[in-house]
Amino acid sequence: MKAYPMAIVLPKLNTIKSVLFGSIFTLISFFGYSQELVFKNGALDVTSPVTAGKDGAIYRFPKVTAKGDVDALVTIIGRYANGGNSSKVVLKSIDYTQSGYDVAFQPQVIFNGGETPKGNSDWYMEFDITFVQNGKNIPVAVETADVTALDIDGNDESLKESVTLYALSTYVVAKNTRLTVSKVTDVLSGFTAPAEGVKFLGTSMDYPGINTSSQRVRATVTYKNSRRIRFRAGGESGSKQSTSDRLYSLYFKSFTYDDPNEGSLPVKLASFTAAKKSDKRVALDWTTSQELNTSHFVIERSYDGKTYEDAGIVFAVGNSNVNNNYKFTDEPNSKSGVVYYRLKMVDVDQYAERSAIKVIRTSEISGEAKILTYPNPVVNELRVQLPVSWQQKQVNIEVYNSNGQIVKRSSVSRANQNESVGVSELSSGVYIVKASNGTEVATQRIVKTK
Repeated sequence: MKAYPMAIVLPKLNTIKSVLFGSIFTLISFFGYSQELVFKNGALDVTSPVTAGKDGAIYRFPKVTAKGDVDALVTIIGRYANGGNSSKVVLKSIDYTQSGYDVAFQPQVIFNGGETPKGNSDWYMEFDITFVQNGKNIPVAVETADVTALDIDGNDESLKESVTLYALSTYVVAKNTRLTVSKVTDVLSGFTAPAEGVKFLGTSMDYPGINTSSQRVRATVTYKNSRRIRFRAGGESGSKQSTSDRLYSLYFKSFTYDDPNEGSLPVKLASFTAAKKSDKRVALDWTTSQELNTSHFVIERSYDGKTYEDAGIVFAVGNSNVNNNYKFTDEPNSKSGVVYYRLKMVDVDQYAERSAIKVIRTSEISGEAKILTYPNPVVNELRVQLPVSWQQKQVNIEVYNSNGQIVKRSSVSRANQNESVGVSELSSGVYIVKASNGTEVATQRIVKTK
């Protein structure tokens, strides 16, 4: 949503439930009482290693609890556009207070100077929130917390805002929500393993102002026994240029939904696999363990990992408490040698949720030994996808700098499809990743950034 000229100031309501927060520091304190958390008077902290607005900048919001004994540290983790780091994503304000709710956390983010470029784009800024003792950097833990993302909308029938939250326990949206809800799995800095989250993609329709009564464009997430809050505020745009000066509002309290859809889509996906066949086709198989008013599945395909198209539709059983198996065979035409698949699960009310993404390297069908590395550029953890024929074998992975020197080496005796290599300590620059199984060698160029 855009910024609007009036701020709404609400009295404090002690209704918040949820969240166990942690951080990189040693956890020594705990509090678990229910209350609304108030984000006001945020400013660049004296411990911030960089200036305001830059990656790594740390902001302190003092006395977020009713007792005033807890502060919130908000850190800018990074900014990305179309799959890579981008200086086109700019923080205009860490907490805009001229509209919306002055007790909510409301970052204002601009992409591409305030107007989206021609052509499809997606972008976001990533933030991390840690709770600490008032005036100190000693982390404390909140037992539970509810966080409501308000007014996730868009404009001009082209731009759609998005809010992604990670490591949450549950979420609630309205049954007639205008949001597209997708499960995501991403490699995040500071996390020891890929983090699961939920992405809420808004509608291109503009809902004026930031209003808690707009149930169809808001989502409430609950955190339990979580060590941190990590979220991304961004958007997606199409060929039509749109205003990309966007205001996001995270209100740390729960809200009532007249007709809630809690937890997740009433279809439980037990498994989803994608495998290449010898005739260059791809076999997709999935199993549901429960279906409730499920309508159909859309198989979505992408050749760049950004823009997806419909590859096919499979109708669901509809209502079931037993396992149901589904199949679909696709014939991709990938010039890049890589194709991405995901399932869009749709119920009879047209509420939809997406599965995790499966990656297939079509070049392997022709016998070429290649590796796929992601994310690229990389900041902390590099994922290396190995050829199918290499799996369960000993694989050596080496990282070379521009001078041809080995700067990182790892070896696994029984390799999986995806292996991880930590690169956080490496300097920014261009590197070559080399993987071998004793008889075959594959390499790929990567870019390391801070």
